[in-house]
Amino acid sequence: MKIKERLKEQIELIDGYLDKYLAEKENPQNIIYKAMRYSVFAGGKRLRPILMLNTCEMLGGDTDEVMPFACAIEMIHTYSLIHDDLPAMDNDDLRRGMPTSHIKFGEATAILAGDALLNRAFEIVSEYDGNNIKRAMTAINILARSSGTEGMIGGQVVDMESEGKDITLDELRYLHLNKTGAIIRSACAVGALMGGADKEEMDAIDEFAKNLGIAFQIQDDILDVTGSEEELGKPIGSDKEENKNTYVKLAGLEESVKMAAEYSEKAKKPLGIFGEKADFLTELTDYLTNRKY
Repeated sequence: MKIKERLKEQIELIDGYLDKYLAEKENPQNIIYKAMRYSVFAGGKRLRPILMLNTCEMLGGDTDEVMPFACAIEMIHTYSLIHDDLPAMDNDDLRRGMPTSHIKFGEATAILAGDALLNRAFEIVSEYDGNNIKRAMTAINILARSSGTEGMIGGQVVDMESEGKDITLDELRYLHLNKTGAIIRSACAVGALMGGADKEEMDAIDEFAKNLGIAFQIQDDILDVTGSEEELGKPIGSDKEENKNTYVKLAGLEESVKMAAEYSEKAKKPLGIFGEKADFLTELTDYLTNRKY
């Protein structure tokens, strides 16, 4: 099966579960369900749940066991985007070609929608009743830590503190290893854990995910310069306009393209221990590093 076809199939599967987990309720607070669903179903790549499911499958695990965690990580990711778009943060009006949550529903509801998605994520995983309770408890902790002050939130804080300042490539890499990379790494870690990975396999998968996260972010920065507004679903050149620290700003476009390719190769190398079972993750790495949106 070609990678685009498989991704489409998996996105549809994940969306089916998300639809059930985020069913609207006819009650006085119905607006919050509408706002949560609006952002979740705005057309995301579902990269993090896809990484989780396929890492689990590569290890021979049961993807049904990991699906609640896959949906939870997508809710965590979406909550972070809602808050990232707020006027107090990046102040963006468009996300995936649609008005951002605070433009559509107002700031207060957008804030609460993000909060609600984070809460709902942990409601779902804490209700786990599968065959691997011990693994599931560790997986919940991995999700919590990766989205907290030593992970995604920490990276966002460093990002804001770095605005308008000259920083080094190492500092930028640290920022994105947390802001973008932390939940990409936890997606793969949870998939591997629930699939029964041993320590050597966990270490290899973490090395893969760490480098994939950097390659993914570098390509994001490149697309802000070279992409089209139609494909990206948001204005291009916004990073430069807002004087954000990016790989393109610090290293230049040509060097950034080289770096994206280098980190892509670094990501694929540790997957070698899994042989042909890693074919999809290897293809996905190339696909993400060469994407146009």
